Amino acid sequence: MTEKSLSLKGPSVLPKDARIYVAGHRGMVGSALVRQLAMEGYGRILTRTHADLDLIEQRAVKDFLRAEKPDAVFLAAARVGGIQANNRCRAEFIYQNLMIQCNVIHAAFEAGVQRLLFLGSSCIYPRDCPQPMREEDLLSGHLEPTNEPYAVAKIAGIKLCESYNRQYGTRYRAVMPTNLYGLDDNFDLENSHVLPAMLRKFHLAKLAGQGDEEAIRRDEARFGPIPPDVRGAWPKVNLWGTGAPRREFLYVDDMAAACVFVMQLPDEEYDRACAGGAVSHLNVGCGQDHTIRELAAIISRVVGFEGNATWDASRPDGMSRKLLDVSRLSGLGWRPRVELIEGIRRTYEWYLGQAR
Repeated sequence: MTEKSLSLKGPSVLPKDARIYVAGHRGMVGSALVRQLAMEGYGRILTRTHADLDLIEQRAVKDFLRAEKPDAVFLAAARVGGIQANNRCRAEFIYQNLMIQCNVIHAAFEAGVQRLLFLGSSCIYPRDCPQPMREEDLLSGHLEPTNEPYAVAKIAGIKLCESYNRQYGTRYRAVMPTNLYGLDDNFDLENSHVLPAMLRKFHLAKLAGQGDEEAIRRDEARFGPIPPDVRGAWPKVNLWGTGAPRREFLYVDDMAAACVFVMQLPDEEYDRACAGGAVSHLNVGCGQDHTIRELAAIISRVVGFEGNATWDASRPDGMSRKLLDVSRLSGLGWRPRVELIEGIRRTYEWYLGQAR
């Protein structure tokens, strides 16, 4: 590496004519970032599909960033999934996420990229972390075993940004979102997160109760196979765990708005929010959580499911509670706009449109 300083001066750190690369633009978060940037007047957005650019291939990433020389990078590309996927694919989750992060962050530095935003996950915090979880709680205890490989990778991403900033004067920032949902979510019942998995289960059970086999076939063709345990429960819905854990949920377009907001902050404001480097990231959430049972009731109402749901307590619950302390970001003036029930309505409307 060659020592260099990439810090910018002045209040406008992300001008409207900036060339911005969104890594992972086809995913839920990445697509929301592209929508948000376009809505705010950014017209020079760079994207590449996985077929065009495999972020696990170091040389390809270096060549791309050297050739394109973007002014800023939003690093939203990641291997993600729910409890089952994290448990089954532990090697893939740690390897692929580490490789993506290392390749993009280091290649961005070598290409002279001036701004980068790394997106992590609230699973970085210890299993028994005091609630709500503060940025200072990072590395203060043991991680939740079911998603430890993914969490370790995300912690490494934070520390990569922190280390390049300290040694080379880069201005790479990191945000840690709570549980996200929304348009372009993953509804595959083998590896999706709790909210999209529930939404699809309730929808399919509703169709089964109506005897609409054609709609079920269209749904399976669009969103993936229906496991035997899901199909076998119809017209009931079988849900994982006890329903007792509490989770916080943020609509993905709110998350995208927060990301652009953080990237637009003048350096002195961002540094002040991070207490001059005492913390290396900012939490992004709504500051309110719900039990999984409460979430199921909301989704059932939105979908219009009138049957019964059962809970399989033999399945893992994960952490008992995950609520973020969002006071640092709130202190900068940012607030989410979409309430949970409204966000679920929007997600379900999008889902129905995809399965037609």
